[in-house]
Amino acid sequence: MASVQSWRRPNLQGHPGLKKLNDELHELQLDAGLPSARTIRDRIGRDAQEYWIVNHQAVLNTFQKPDLPRLGRLELIVAVLAQVAGRSGSENEVNRFKSLWKQAFDETVAQASVHPPSEAAAPASEDATKAPSEPEGGPPSQEAGDTDQQDGQDPSADDGIPLDADQADARINYAEESLKGLIINAAQALWDDKDALRVFLGVVRRSEGFVRLADAAAERRPANATFYGVKSREFEVDSSPARLELVMLRRCLDEHRTKRKWSFTYLGEQTGTSSDDWIHWYTHAELPRREAIVAFSHVAHLSLEDHVLLLGLWDAAHEACEAQHRFEALPDGISFDEAWLMRDPATPRLWALAGVGGNGRRVYGPDLAAGTAPAFVVAGPSGSGRSTTLVNIARALLATKTRIVLAAPRASPLRELAGQSGVVTCFVRDGIGHDELEEALSSASPEEPVVVLVDDAEVLEKCEAGRLLRSVVQHGFEEGTALVVGCREDELPLGFDWLSETKKAHRGLLLSPQERNTGDVIGIRTSDSIIGWPISPGRGWLHLGDGELLAVAVPE
Repeated sequence: MASVQSWRRPNLQGHPGLKKLNDELHELQLDAGLPSARTIRDRIGRDAQEYWIVNHQAVLNTFQKPDLPRLGRLELIVAVLAQVAGRSGSENEVNRFKSLWKQAFDETVAQASVHPPSEAAAPASEDATKAPSEPEGGPPSQEAGDTDQQDGQDPSADDGIPLDADQADARINYAEESLKGLIINAAQALWDDKDALRVFLGVVRRSEGFVRLADAAAERRPANATFYGVKSREFEVDSSPARLELVMLRRCLDEHRTKRKWSFTYLGEQTGTSSDDWIHWYTHAELPRREAIVAFSHVAHLSLEDHVLLLGLWDAAHEACEAQHRFEALPDGISFDEAWLMRDPATPRLWALAGVGGNGRRVYGPDLAAGTAPAFVVAGPSGSGRSTTLVNIARALLATKTRIVLAAPRASPLRELAGQSGVVTCFVRDGIGHDELEEALSSASPEEPVVVLVDDAEVLEKCEAGRLLRSVVQHGFEEGTALVVGCREDELPLGFDWLSETKKAHRGLLLSPQERNTGDVIGIRTSDSIIGWPISPGRGWLHLGDGELLAVAVPE
């Protein structure tokens, strides 16, 4: 029985980035039990034409040649080895090696721009930058795409010998060759769809620095994209913030399109929507028009179940995109005084300014003397603007001569309002006694109400005054009291303490929500379209008990 041996490692002295990539690759092979090149080839498999996607010699070259391997080939090998090695999350392992490859690529390009390769030293990433051509009679042989060959060599530049014009023209600009390789890889991935390829090359041509490279990619037919097994990721378009809904719709459309082997040209002819529009929706992660989806469903003769699913996905994606547009259209830098002047003079006394939004730049907020319970919740992660919102509500109430009681167990801008006219008291400890809160609320009545504002309410969840705070929510309308609380999103009220009582109000403001169950605290179910965005201080979603979420900006 032949003994299992590890493959020799190339000499990569002076190329630390490429060496790290190669070392990590050898370590991964060792963890996988040193499988042979043919074993790796077999696990990667064959393409639709029954050719090996990567042959065994190409696998050996990836490990043993002192060159930068093709990214697509590397990803396939890493995915196989990660699975054999039992490493959890093979996709994460592929992404890690992709990062190492990019570092090695940047290093190679930087070194080449300073020291162009000579005749004695072939380009370090020739393997990554040259694309095989496909003969007119059909797809390439299984060795064509993986055998590393050089069409020519870079003429040497001997010291002291000036280059003539022909030699100067023949000199390879290594950085340009690398960029050319990236463009050709993308063209290969799009080769089966001529419309997508035309649009891609048109974009490249419009870039001044890539005119010759685009022409080279257009004049030379690349090998069939399936030969490489993966699509190029070098020209990915950032996905829309409306991630889940739009991705699911595109995935469903793509499954039906690829199953029928439709090109964008055919799709345009059959649906009455131009192929350019379909390509644009795919490359820009935008929502197609609803009539185009309906036409697609009819052309594809989808079953009633698939037709309903497709339109349901479109409706969900449309709602998510609309929410995104409303959120992005919110005003920047509006002050409290400006927002206060925008209110209706006939607003009730216990109306509290929560935010500015809507098409007409209106101000919105809850009437604490109406609704299902006299309470309002402001929830969000750290740094989302909860304290600023509470200060705005406090200032709005003070402006209408409404008395307020403040509780700020942690450092908060609310404390700065202590001592102002209308502020009954300000609790700054991490506990509130029943008697002291009862005394602060003793003069409250429906004619002269008192509103309690609590920042970092989760700190006071088990305080002695909890029973009295619960009573404020349960009997506030009769007693002339109301409660406004701010709490961290990851510590939402879920138990049976006084804080969970605020759910009965079914209203509140969610600032940059990150958790899926955040809407529970304000009595509404949040969709995936509004959660998980980067935290934007002072921007969120307001619910006033009507079942609708309104995008608002909190005045500064």
